[in-house]
Amino acid sequence: MKETKEGRIVDLIFHNEDNFYTIAVFETDTEQFYAVGYLPRPQKGRRYTLTGEWKVHPRYGEQFAFSSFEEPEPATSDGILSFLSSGIVKGVGPSTAAAIVKKFGDEALKIMQDEPDRLTEVPGIGKVKAKTITESYAEHKEYASTVMALSSLDLSAATCMKLYKAYGAAAADIVRENPYQLIADVFGIGFRKADKIAEGIGFDKESPFRIKAGFLYYLEAWAGEGNTYAPKQWFIEHCASLLDVSREQVEEAMVELAFSGRVFSEVLEGEEILQLWRFRRAEQKVAGKLYTLCHAPLTHVTGDAWNLIAASEKETGIELSALQKDAIISSLQNGVSVITGGPGTGKTTIINTILKILKASGVNTALAAPTGRAAKRMSEATGEEASTIHRLLEYYYSEDNEEMRFGRTEEDPLPYDCVIIDEMSMVDILLMEGLLSAIRPGTRLILVGDADQLPSVGAGNVLRDILASETVHAVRLKEIFRQAAESLIVVNAHRINRGEYPTYNEKDKDFFFLERQREKDIQDTVRELLTMRLPAYYKDCDPQADIQVLTPTKKGLLGSVELNRLLQSVLNPPAPGKNEKTYGERVYREGDKVMQNKNDYLLEWKDLRDFTDGCGVFNGDLGVIRNVDNDMGTVSVVFDGCRLATYDFSNLDEIETAFAMTVHKSQGSEFPVVVMPVARFAPMLATRNLLYTAVTRAKQGAVLVGIPQAVNAMVDNNAISVRCSGLKARLTNLWGFADGME
Repeated sequence: MKETKEGRIVDLIFHNEDNFYTIAVFETDTEQFYAVGYLPRPQKGRRYTLTGEWKVHPRYGEQFAFSSFEEPEPATSDGILSFLSSGIVKGVGPSTAAAIVKKFGDEALKIMQDEPDRLTEVPGIGKVKAKTITESYAEHKEYASTVMALSSLDLSAATCMKLYKAYGAAAADIVRENPYQLIADVFGIGFRKADKIAEGIGFDKESPFRIKAGFLYYLEAWAGEGNTYAPKQWFIEHCASLLDVSREQVEEAMVELAFSGRVFSEVLEGEEILQLWRFRRAEQKVAGKLYTLCHAPLTHVTGDAWNLIAASEKETGIELSALQKDAIISSLQNGVSVITGGPGTGKTTIINTILKILKASGVNTALAAPTGRAAKRMSEATGEEASTIHRLLEYYYSEDNEEMRFGRTEEDPLPYDCVIIDEMSMVDILLMEGLLSAIRPGTRLILVGDADQLPSVGAGNVLRDILASETVHAVRLKEIFRQAAESLIVVNAHRINRGEYPTYNEKDKDFFFLERQREKDIQDTVRELLTMRLPAYYKDCDPQADIQVLTPTKKGLLGSVELNRLLQSVLNPPAPGKNEKTYGERVYREGDKVMQNKNDYLLEWKDLRDFTDGCGVFNGDLGVIRNVDNDMGTVSVVFDGCRLATYDFSNLDEIETAFAMTVHKSQGSEFPVVVMPVARFAPMLATRNLLYTAVTRAKQGAVLVGIPQAVNAMVDNNAISVRCSGLKARLTNLWGFADGME
């Protein structure tokens, strides 16, 4: 229940200058307590009216969490003296405050506002100091009146802080004039929040501002589902329905957005489409750069390729298949080549052989993958240094443009003669654009990945589109090699991919199925596997570090949210001395396994091995909470066992517990043991390639728990979510046009 408290700050425990998060000891006429919330420039002695509710903190007990505040100006001499003595006004300390109040009494603040020149009547205050005092007081008044005006619009204190920092004294006027401007200017405010603000102030729902903002929001949301374009007529109808306006109004907004260059409308392969400008640019750039790389002269490889392959076979003792040799030869002879295949088909052997040949020829080669975990696996498999694509391209924050940019571009390309990219199924169209922009013509580009896995989280269908276009030389590996064939994980992955049901529970094998019919029984078995059975079966198995629960969905009893709550309670339960922080519906506890859920290119970290600094934590990175500091309002996380990053409480929505995760989030990762619940999930989730992706994440053991018929149904459901992606069409059109010109 909301309450209002009037009093003053008697002690300031913590204050974050960036987001204004404050912990203070607050005193009213009858009580003293901890108050927590967002408060700018707080100081001891200042009086406030706080509105909020009581909450219980695990260490400090009961606290008053305020969501809004007011700072009434004092009217009495004593109140004015206390206010001026607090240091809020530059140039005024306790002695100067006493002198001002002695001279002007109850009229002191009125004099400072309306007759500032009279301050020179106070002993010790000259013209320069009087100017400093009056300007500082005017700034404080401006801030106070702006926050008051914003608060009257029913905005939270945290939102008021953001708006004032963005717009200053004009904040309230801008909100009233066009609340949808906040989407572009204020981080953390999206269309829905702006729409709620607009509704609260009575903004016209048919305003062109609203319709254009809604149009962009829903087109962005469509891209968030993996699409680079939307069918034009369908989207206009869809948008009009969601915004509750007419089709004609949406079309008018679309035309304005097209003229401003934010949206592009064209006909692609006979279909009218709408694209955000950045996706059209990216698809055209990727198609054009692939064509250029495919047709540019290449760096010479010393010696005959076939003899080099034979020499590598003799050195390693590994006899290559005809298809593997074809993949190697095509990679050496073509500007761009693709190597695709499932687990156990020899992709790593091919990469290692190519690296030997290139190194012997003095060809400078870079290895990269989309994520840190995938890059680490690549390094371990090849014995060579591999980096993330972002690191390879020297991603940085541009202060001039206030955005993230790649340091390596067409103007300053990568200094390599060959670039090999692994886990290509995870690369989206925007990352592919950045990569290709930084590769010089004449550089070999070798793309390696499994096209049958789930597509990238970001928009686009890059690997599949390249393969489907048949414009780039590609080799598809299907043969499972002898050593890999001994693993049921590998065998079953290929069975699933062919539409065949997996086999289970063979003696001394690595693929198991535990039949359970009820979801609660499945959940209980997952818990039992992690706490007892698997650590006993796999010696030295750490349930947190070595076992990963994967699930098709976020929701429900077997979704990642509920499974995380369950597994957190048994794998890392609360204990005396173990700090934790409740944020929304989540609890963050020291020792928790967590995952970054968005790219944060500016988040700073320290490498615990050599204490060097870096920045950037990316979607999917896994870590462990090292420290929860409720005094400082921070949570520290160690990623990959070495990178220590610290989050303010206000940024905790960037991380989530990761005892369980969705299969989509597991892409590019490999875990010693994977456990997956299988029940009657929605058909759009229970697909063959999702099951295939989950199984291929396991290295030593895979355990499915649930309903046998549900596993079979997933194998039978080969419905691949069709993404609206224009890269295939642009590749075939470009190659066809170029061939026609020759």
